[in-house]
Amino acid sequence: MCDEDKKGWKRRRSEDEDIRAAKKPASDECVAILDAGAQYGKIIDRRIRELLVRTVLLPLDTPATQLSDYRALIISGGPNSVNDSDALNHDPDIFGLGLPVLGICYGMQLINNHYGGRVGVSGLREDGQFTISIDQDCKLFSGLEASQEVLLTHGDSVLQLAPSLQSVGQSGPLVAALKHQELPVYGLQFHPEADLTINGLKIFTNFLYNVAGCTGSSTLESREVKCMEYIRNMVGTTAPVLSLVSGGVDSAVCTALLNAALGPDRVIAVHIDNGFLRRQESVQVKSSLETVGIRPMVIRASARFLSAQTNLAYTGEDGLLSQHSSLPLHSVTSPEEKRTIIGDTFIKVTDSVVQDLHLNPDLIFLAQGTLRPDLIESASSVVSSNAQLIKTHHNDTPLVRQLRQSGRVVEPLADFHKDEVRRLGESLGLPKHLVHRHPFPGPGLAIRVLCQKEAYLRDDFVSTNSILSSLVNPDQWSGVQLRESEREVLSSLTRGHSLYATLLPIYSVGVQGDCRTYNYVAALSCEGPPPDWQHLMILAKIIPKICHNVNRIVWVFGDPVRGPVEEVTPTHLRATVLATLRQADHLAHQILVKHNAVGCVSQMPIVLIPIHFDRDESTPSCQRSIVIRTFITSDFMTGVPAVPGIQLPLNVLSEMVTSLQTVSGISRVLYDLTPKPPGTTEWE
Repeated sequence: MCDEDKKGWKRRRSEDEDIRAAKKPASDECVAILDAGAQYGKIIDRRIRELLVRTVLLPLDTPATQLSDYRALIISGGPNSVNDSDALNHDPDIFGLGLPVLGICYGMQLINNHYGGRVGVSGLREDGQFTISIDQDCKLFSGLEASQEVLLTHGDSVLQLAPSLQSVGQSGPLVAALKHQELPVYGLQFHPEADLTINGLKIFTNFLYNVAGCTGSSTLESREVKCMEYIRNMVGTTAPVLSLVSGGVDSAVCTALLNAALGPDRVIAVHIDNGFLRRQESVQVKSSLETVGIRPMVIRASARFLSAQTNLAYTGEDGLLSQHSSLPLHSVTSPEEKRTIIGDTFIKVTDSVVQDLHLNPDLIFLAQGTLRPDLIESASSVVSSNAQLIKTHHNDTPLVRQLRQSGRVVEPLADFHKDEVRRLGESLGLPKHLVHRHPFPGPGLAIRVLCQKEAYLRDDFVSTNSILSSLVNPDQWSGVQLRESEREVLSSLTRGHSLYATLLPIYSVGVQGDCRTYNYVAALSCEGPPPDWQHLMILAKIIPKICHNVNRIVWVFGDPVRGPVEEVTPTHLRATVLATLRQADHLAHQILVKHNAVGCVSQMPIVLIPIHFDRDESTPSCQRSIVIRTFITSDFMTGVPAVPGIQLPLNVLSEMVTSLQTVSGISRVLYDLTPKPPGTTEWE
């Protein structure tokens, strides 16, 4: 592109795009991250800042003319395909600037296409942690072993390398990393920013210091001071702030920041009991917060939430956006509708509090402990213009977005991740038991009850069941694409065990290829005790690679589940259903506390699913089952389940299963084997 063409490109951009465009920061050692809509885009930003290098997050279509002064460019991953007719725009001249470039996932595929290669669907998709081989002579991998554990999540793959590029990493037959033969241009099909890429920080270090020549001259500013400046600037000197406190670390740290920035007289802490809390939750929340000088007003609103309705947006056949009133929450089955109703009802209850306290609604601000992952997964424009919706977070419903646009929502933690919030909480003097408490979602148990009226049976149910059966039957492997190492694991699992695999007629929310999926749950079982748990975890990674319409895998304790399961117990958010889950949750977490095993996992949701196993045809489906979902993570964007016998003691798990089987109305106990991705932390 000639200079005149470049000027023309810039003139064609809208005024709004020019406002968004890059501006050179004060430091001359700054890396530009071009956002292609990745779920993990903001984690890239955070990892680079950890290495003492300044970053700016910019749209993918930022013109090359505005990027020339940066030290390096990083192109993020994203949910789209480079082959889409409406693929994201980018300025091809960014590759002619002479700057080091690192493309991640979508970014790597963009690089390959730019230089004349070919990208497309290979028949294999990868969603989870896998072992790849790397070229140790490549600067990007200096100091690393030849085999690396990385997070892969993609549908498209490199089908043909561009002539000027070479592979420097392989995941079986697929290209996992590439480099330009002459230029400092690199691509990674995996995500070095995620925890599941074990040496991701080292790879970033190599790129920044060995390739881009950074020196780490930037120092990290005090984020606590910046948060308080943000609060004072937004709220001003007189306006009161109403802070919603759930008792979790996010809302507690948010309220502590408000107290420090404004003084406690201007902060009204409100704890809303929505009826979906754990046993004695409100009592414990109030007590914990009072120990640090926060005296919350407790609002009992369980009946209001269960009967709540809200307006839901939908696109009609004419393509126009319309609204309709939802059913009452106790009759809703859609996970998205449940989250939206609950989030909107929080706002409506808050409005009632403002009225009861005779406060001026035009002057008061609403504070929330919203985190960066909450906004990323709910596809908020606050963090990305291209990210896909994974779940509607209760802190980011349409009603909340309206309030945010009017400038009445204070969210000092919106640039933070969970582990960063915990460190901030400690610096503010919050007690450790509060700061390191397991996260509990705002919608609470409501999103841990899978609500269904009828079985989830798509046209692919039978064919997918057939593929699942072949994976646990060595005699049927001839048509299945497996690596030799995967065949060895499956052979070990099936040796001496009659392993069974079947789909359950339910769906869970997952994230595959940076997109939200509603897909099947696969259940594994066998005769006798479970086989090697580590091998089961590997099988749980293999299944979504072969069965793209499966995003979650569970182990079923007890007798094998031989036949197809094709019915569900009709389930809604009713008091008796919630009471069953509340009791199960209490028993499971009591056992963790009893064995000092709370620190073994980052989080342990207990999920109620509408499946009644072990019944004959004359018995209607009336029972439900419990799933133990352990999760180990530091960033809460990716993570793995605890491996029994390694991270979670076997005696603790055994006692938990035995205890849960005593809960009235429970058919079976299951264990979630799924990493994130392809399964999200929560099932809804």
